[in-house]
Amino acid sequence: MEDSLLAEPLLWLIGASEIGLWVFLGAGLAARYVLRRPRLGGVLLLGVPLMDVVLVTVSTADLASGGEPSRVHGLAALYLGLTVAFGHSLVRWADARFAHRFAGGPRPVKPPRGGPARMRHEWREYRKVVLAWVLTAVVLALFTVAGGLGFPAPGAWPADPLWSWLGTATVVAVIWLVAGPLWATVFPGDDDREPTGVR
Repeated sequence: MEDSLLAEPLLWLIGASEIGLWVFLGAGLAARYVLRRPRLGGVLLLGVPLMDVVLVTVSTADLASGGEPSRVHGLAALYLGLTVAFGHSLVRWADARFAHRFAGGPRPVKPPRGGPARMRHEWREYRKVVLAWVLTAVVLALFTVAGGLGFPAPGAWPADPLWSWLGTATVVAVIWLVAGPLWATVFPGDDDREPTGVR
């Protein structure tokens, strides 16, 4: 029987990566806008992708050295896919708000509520979902090869400890597709706000 997820050192590393992401992001933006040291801020922001490199390296090394593939490894792959696909948008979102608050930048604009702008926004966001799914699959393939494992058929994903998260990601991607871009395309609605500020 598998150990509790909380007993997995890799799970703690995933948690540390998430905490580290926000610490590096906050510290980098604070250095850039509060301390007025953009070079230091840029160096600190490099810690955001560095956390992903550490996580994928440790996960791959664990499987390559004979570690038992588990749902935690699959979660690490999903986490990496999500942070790479959405990381740039997250940094840009936080940067716009720090710039507005501390450097007199323009007020951040909220996502469009309707019309063609909302439809374009939803499809743009969904491309990140697809990218996250693809990156998750690539990382899982890397883990599979590193661990000398066999590739499961898509129908076997729910029962496979390593690939089960890709099945979950597929379900989420389908729901997002229907509730997001398809809904905005069929029922675009209206948005009467002025397009001011930055995203």
